[in-house]
Amino acid sequence: MGRSADLPRADLSWRGGAGCAADRGCPVLHVDMDAFYASVEVRERPELAGRPVVVAGGSNPAGDRGVVLSASYQARAFGVRSAMPVAQARRLCPQAEFVSPHFPRYAEVSRGVMALFREITPLVEPLSLDEAFLDVGGSVRRLGMSPSGIGEWIRGQVYDAHRVTCSVGVAPNKFLAKLASGLSKPDGLLVVPADGALGFLHPLPLSALWGVGQRTAQALRRLGCATVADVASTPLPALRRAVGVACAQHLHELAHGRDERRVVPNVAEKSVGAEETFAQDVADRAVLRRELLRLVDRATVALRCRGLRGRTIALKIRYSDFTTIIRSRTLAEPTDSAHGVFAVTADLLDANLPRGAAVRLLGVRVEQLVRGAGVEQLTLDGGNAANWPDVERAADAARSRFGNAAVCPATLLNAPGRQAERRER
Repeated sequence: MGRSADLPRADLSWRGGAGCAADRGCPVLHVDMDAFYASVEVRERPELAGRPVVVAGGSNPAGDRGVVLSASYQARAFGVRSAMPVAQARRLCPQAEFVSPHFPRYAEVSRGVMALFREITPLVEPLSLDEAFLDVGGSVRRLGMSPSGIGEWIRGQVYDAHRVTCSVGVAPNKFLAKLASGLSKPDGLLVVPADGALGFLHPLPLSALWGVGQRTAQALRRLGCATVADVASTPLPALRRAVGVACAQHLHELAHGRDERRVVPNVAEKSVGAEETFAQDVADRAVLRRELLRLVDRATVALRCRGLRGRTIALKIRYSDFTTIIRSRTLAEPTDSAHGVFAVTADLLDANLPRGAAVRLLGVRVEQLVRGAGVEQLTLDGGNAANWPDVERAADAARSRFGNAAVCPATLLNAPGRQAERRER
């Protein structure tokens, strides 16, 4: 689906409240945190409230390489968006405060929010740290609340417990609920009535439909389609000729407001990782190993926060000429240890970095994930490796409470990004 920022703001006459009769037959909620990373940073630093704030991925948020991970709504007013290059964000909003991400902090808030959702219903399908679908059809009678009432209760509880806001879409199905939450942002709730779904949906532009990117939109415009209503009224054979059989059927269903997918709890994540585009291409192997350790630290913190371990460790390298390779190794036992993941990725880096080659981007991913703490197999030559999981979990607890700068590998103590984090605190 297109970005909600690309769509017109919702007509607030559709907006439902706790007693809204229009939410009958609307068991699906989509809850989406508002500018999540940026909101958590503002919560931690109240002096940033009301200012444009950009959470920038990269070892040095003062630099121009890397991408925007999150932007406050004050920054979005200047056109700053997630996934935008930091250099472009700086040009659009030079007065913004650019801050480093604190992933353990975001994961802690996410765990609290998801736990709150599960107090309402076991049917919670997280899509990421900051959004989830809920099926509250079985909770309405038990709680004595309507779906929109549950949505309003969630919004209040999230703010009271975590001092961040969220937006909620209430609808008959997942497609319409996600669309509604995006259109109600920030800090809103929108009901799409079951008997009024087409009146809500049909005036919207093509970008409202999941799967309509630039090329598909061009093909639909050649058919004379400019809105969802136009797609709904186009004969299916004509759609098939324009965009292919599978895509045509998909768009035909959505344009008529139909989405048969159920809310599926505990959908397994396929991988967890982190990557970095450097401010300048790096050829120094010592610097590359240090930055690799930073990425491994980020990725494994995220694994442990989510209760995951992985067997396959992948390293991504993009050289100065933009040639990109991915190399991986599969372990005998799954791990969430930074110590173990760094050993594998450092070997892969050494084996795939020609002498004198400069690197533009490094990335680390852990795949073949399993859930649960587990027990790692001890090895005869492991030395003190068995102690590392306890050490890393103690460090996670300290960083969750005091921020990323509280504890780090000694190698990163004097790194530019770590210095920036200390200054930020």
